[in-house]
Amino acid sequence: MAMAFDALRVGHTYRITNYGETREFTVMRRLSNQNYLVKDSISLEQYELAELVRWGIGKDYDLDEINSQGHIR
Repeated sequence: MAMAFDALRVGHTYRITNYGETREFTVMRRLSNQNYLVKDSISLEQYELAELVRWGIGKDYDLDEINSQGHIR
């Protein structure tokens, strides 16, 4: 079951899937109630989480926390 955006915590790592695209990121800081500055785990690019869902949420939407061993909690 997908997490809500307001349950994200600064410094924690997450995996989001939406419209067939999967990204792993670390939350850097909270910008508003449901928007965060995140750092991509692969490219190290920083962007706003809202950019990943600006076109809506697809049927495959999933958001999960990743623990320090790389497993989904």
